[in-house]
Amino acid sequence: MAARVDLDGRPIKPMTICMIGAGGFIGSHLCEKLMFETSHTVIGVDVYNDKILHLLEPAEKEDCAWFGRIQFHRMNIKHDSRLEALIKMSDLVINLAAICTPADYNTRPLDTIYSNFIDALPVVKYCGQYSKRLIHFSTCEVYGKTVGSFLPKDHPLREEAEFYVLNEEETPCIFGSIQKQRWSYACAKQLIERLIYAEGAENGLKFSIVRPFNWIGPRMDFIPGIDGPSEGVPRVLACFSNNLLRGEPLKLVDGGESQRTFIYIKDAIEAVTLMIENPDRANGHIFNVGNPNNEVTVRQLADMMTEVYSKVSGRKTLDVPTVDVSSQEFYGEGYDDSDKRIPDMTLINKQLGWDPKTSLFDLLESTLTYQHKTYAEAVKRDMAKPTAT
Repeated sequence: MAARVDLDGRPIKPMTICMIGAGGFIGSHLCEKLMFETSHTVIGVDVYNDKILHLLEPAEKEDCAWFGRIQFHRMNIKHDSRLEALIKMSDLVINLAAICTPADYNTRPLDTIYSNFIDALPVVKYCGQYSKRLIHFSTCEVYGKTVGSFLPKDHPLREEAEFYVLNEEETPCIFGSIQKQRWSYACAKQLIERLIYAEGAENGLKFSIVRPFNWIGPRMDFIPGIDGPSEGVPRVLACFSNNLLRGEPLKLVDGGESQRTFIYIKDAIEAVTLMIENPDRANGHIFNVGNPNNEVTVRQLADMMTEVYSKVSGRKTLDVPTVDVSSQEFYGEGYDDSDKRIPDMTLINKQLGWDPKTSLFDLLESTLTYQHKTYAEAVKRDMAKPTAT
């Protein structure tokens, strides 16, 4: 592999990376990037490894390009003493572990808080104790509701960017009431961010915090009843994919009026790689990673996915492709939501020279092509099973 240099022209030295959550959606794509395009070694930690088996099995063969550079340790970081030793032998720790499906936030708030705050405490502790650099994955949900959402709908200030564009260093975090337990996730993520930032300020911890804005692509979440529980409710991309695969109307929560920006996983992984390999530019910063050019309402996303899936599958669209459902019916008591999530990209562009490239239509075409090839036959077989009476 040709010698690679960082953004300042210095050779990039191979490092050992302890990746907690390596078997998930983001972790699997990041592992691919590191194996295919760098010389770094990955110590993968997770409870599942299905999404990285295509990397682990070849890595044991001497003719593999990434022979010996990735290993996997099946563990739950809540209660496994091996974690300390793995962090101690690494140069960098990347923490991706989290409960991050909105359906769980108000129905499993205790698990959500423990997973996203309590379980992350040992990771921060060991990184500080052994002077290991940490890249911690947070969420754009820490911003909560926009300031603009509290203004009257016809107020002229609602059009001013400062009232809805989310900036890492200036935007306040505005959550709903305690009874709205959907904010348990955002609150836990904000608290671990504050702890990491405090460790940096008081004890010199080298860190970067990533705030993802709706990263989507192949291997995201699961299809209920196929590679996940039948009663499971994944995030919006997989929910809509499941409906399309089954020929069902897409369910729009509260009319699908919430606005979101979506970014292709491959673009986002480029940003993370820049953080990994440019510590002098990335340390001490919180980075939005999203694509403000790909903003749509959830209803518009449903319409686009319906159109794209018809193209990649050859299936006709339904006469009634969407149906409205209430948030209480879909998510349960205690659900709440933010209105808009548009990232300010000034900081990451200044520090790392990064901008997203893939349009929403292109990323949906790539993703839904994968969904159809991977799941269409399995869903067909599942639907053909006799129903219990």
